[in-house]
Amino acid sequence: MEAAMEHVPVQKTDGPRPGGPLIAPLARAPAPSSGPPIIRTHGLAKTYPNGQAVFAGIELDIRANQRVALIGSNGAGKSTLLKCLIGLLPSTGGEIATLGERFTAMPGPAQMKRLRRQIGFVFQNHGLVGRQSVLTNVVQGKLGLPGSWRAWHQGIAPRAWREEAMQVLAEVRLADKAGARADQLSGGQAQRVAIARALIRRPRLLIADEPAASLDPAVGRDIMRIFSDLAGEHGITLVYTTHDMQHALDYSDRIVALKGGKVHFDRPTARVSRREMDGVFHG
Repeated sequence: MEAAMEHVPVQKTDGPRPGGPLIAPLARAPAPSSGPPIIRTHGLAKTYPNGQAVFAGIELDIRANQRVALIGSNGAGKSTLLKCLIGLLPSTGGEIATLGERFTAMPGPAQMKRLRRQIGFVFQNHGLVGRQSVLTNVVQGKLGLPGSWRAWHQGIAPRAWREEAMQVLAEVRLADKAGARADQLSGGQAQRVAIARALIRRPRLLIADEPAASLDPAVGRDIMRIFSDLAGEHGITLVYTTHDMQHALDYSDRIVALKGGKVHFDRPTARVSRREMDGVFHG
């Protein structure tokens, strides 16, 4: 991603779209397979220094514009796998190719820099700066990009960056909170700000690790609808982990299930039954 960032038009409104809500129900379409590769692995393995094996022999081929739910019971290794795929944790075997960067174990420093320019991150702990305004927190999504020293505060950021921040805040229905301190937000609002902070990077890949786990069910569903819908609107590949069966079924078009250190199944969401899902977590 270069200094002159591509402008992506967005809806500048906090209210409902004509004829329906801002976040529409997700259409359950088959997972696209003809787009360019975003993530590929061959024989990927992870073993902790104490000898405990997390997973082995992982083969993945994730294509552009797919929305992929990575599921498994607690301890199945889904968060570890997610972090290995983007170079946040070292793998101990096999190969990874993410966004055209090919590596074993960990990407090199130059590779990591290129990867981070193309990836948006949202985690269970949203990591906002509580004493800063919502607008500043979103502008800080530019950190790590060329000229990003000016993203430390919205007051010194270029006008174009502030306008982009307001646009993505409108997309997550929080434009009216731009001047509020981040520590005044509810948990769901804070997570929406984290989504806006990731979107301002205009990423090719959006990574979300248990983004709704700490929220109440209704707010969690709203967060997942926003994730899935905006990824589809902007052509962003979305990979998220979840232990919630319904979140996997409702907001993805492909499900990858981990069990016993292996890929238990990997198929379009429309072909996954509730019984198969239950077997992943309880079988």
